[in-house]
Amino acid sequence: MSYIAYSTYLFLLLLILSTTLYYTRGHWSHRLPTINLPNPFPHLYQRLPSSFTGDIEAGLSSSSFNLSENVEAGDSRAGLDDKAKKEVQAIMTRQRVGFDEARRLWVQEGFRRNGIGADGRPRDPKFVSFS
Repeated sequence: MSYIAYSTYLFLLLLILSTTLYYTRGHWSHRLPTINLPNPFPHLYQRLPSSFTGDIEAGLSSSSFNLSENVEAGDSRAGLDDKAKKEVQAIMTRQRVGFDEARRLWVQEGFRRNGIGADGRPRDPKFVSFS
């Protein structure tokens, strides 16, 4: 047999083997060791806390937004919203501000995106208010 025939058979064997391993991974993958590698880019990715205690440790609490009351009350929820946590932490890092200021900036940006002014009133030109 020629070199091309051997390489074709080898390719087909590897294809069948890899396909079989992929479809049966549920039966054998739990036996593989877990490898925790250090994060080479800690400034690009941070694991978010998954409880109120983790939120407090991550600096996502203050005197005006006190999460320790939730922990003391035995609150079993998963903590703050993941998307909001990411955005507030990004503002804290990017603008070097505290949690309260970052949360205020995040809320104002949400208002702006939804067409609401800083005073809480809609900026829609068709909006009519009777006060």
